[in-house]
Amino acid sequence: MSTPPLAGAGMPPGAFSGTQAQAAREVNTASLCRIGQETVQDIVFRTMEIFQLLRNMQLPNGVTYHTGTYQDRLGKLQEHLRQLSILFRKLRLVYDKCNENCAGLDPVPIEQLIPYVEEDGSKHDDRGAASQLRFATEERREIMEVNKKKVEAVPCMYDEEPFLVSYNC
Repeated sequence: MSTPPLAGAGMPPGAFSGTQAQAAREVNTASLCRIGQETVQDIVFRTMEIFQLLRNMQLPNGVTYHTGTYQDRLGKLQEHLRQLSILFRKLRLVYDKCNENCAGLDPVPIEQLIPYVEEDGSKHDDRGAASQLRFATEERREIMEVNKKKVEAVPCMYDEEPFLVSYNC
């Protein structure tokens, strides 16, 4: 966020504090989710780097180890852990803000989000979709009947027109 202009720039001292607070409250939830997704990706990346550093560090098994190299790797590890904790705090803030923004919304049951045909044939609330489904089912049944008749007629064609079959083969 940007800082408000100085009070001596021709504006009264508290002119921007209200609008900035309002803008901070009206953050787009989709943008917050994108920020959260990027934060999760950063957390995964940092965690992979931490495991890479740990894999490269030698265990204290009595072998002499250069203290400079050890201190350098230990410093990198501590820095990654510090950044990881910051990313987790950021993710928590984004999560809390998303929950706050979505608190007033009515939860939608998953059954309403995914259209499906029930096995018992019960009616749906959406009459348009039900009529479309009925029409598609009838059309499919008609096409299946026509195809069945055509398949049954194929052997008869071979019996009636044997000379055509021999020329085409």
